[in-house]
Amino acid sequence: MRMLVVEDDAAIADAVCASLERDGHAVDCLANGKAAIAALQEHAFALVVLDLGLPGQDGSEVLRRLRAAHDGIPVLVITAREELDLRVRTLDLGADDYLVKPFSLAEFGARVRALLRRQSNRGVPILQIGRLAIDLAGRRVRLDDRPLDLTAREFALLEILASRHNRVTPREHIIEALCTWNDALTDNGLDIAVYRLRRKLAGSGVNLRTVRGLGYLLESDDGP
Repeated sequence: MRMLVVEDDAAIADAVCASLERDGHAVDCLANGKAAIAALQEHAFALVVLDLGLPGQDGSEVLRRLRAAHDGIPVLVITAREELDLRVRTLDLGADDYLVKPFSLAEFGARVRALLRRQSNRGVPILQIGRLAIDLAGRRVRLDDRPLDLTAREFALLEILASRHNRVTPREHIIEALCTWNDALTDNGLDIAVYRLRRKLAGSGVNLRTVRGLGYLLESDDGP
């Protein structure tokens, strides 16, 4: 999934982005509130990690504008301020969770997984498609009783397609979700990722079908 981190402390931003990337996410990082507002207007993100004390535009204003335009995007606020009234105001503005610095990356990762799980599948931890079980929180896939070994990009691609099971997912949607400003995904790169995932799904009863001129469709032999 593609995520946006808005944090002006370079050390914290680097650590948070690296943690998300290790979990297989595509991550864009900004240090300015105005730049964040512009990015949110131009790109679709699965989650936003937002500091409150930002140059250019305060994080609270970024959150307010985000909620006005994209009400469903999960927002995890990270800040050094721990006053109760600030936490209450921030949650009332529309933040989904609040983490006070300094925090452990283990707790940060757990909170991100909880927000994504709540957003993507309404709290159900496993997506079951035919014989395939996709653990979104643990980022693992099992075919029957054995693990299916996927790279981070292959898992991210499967996650996107599985969330739209039996519906066509446009190529442009996939590329937007998998790329970042620093790591572009070309048409050829997507073709390679689809080819490799399709090979690993062979014999599973779950098919990754190309719908010419439209995109890709994930379907199972035994129906919905």
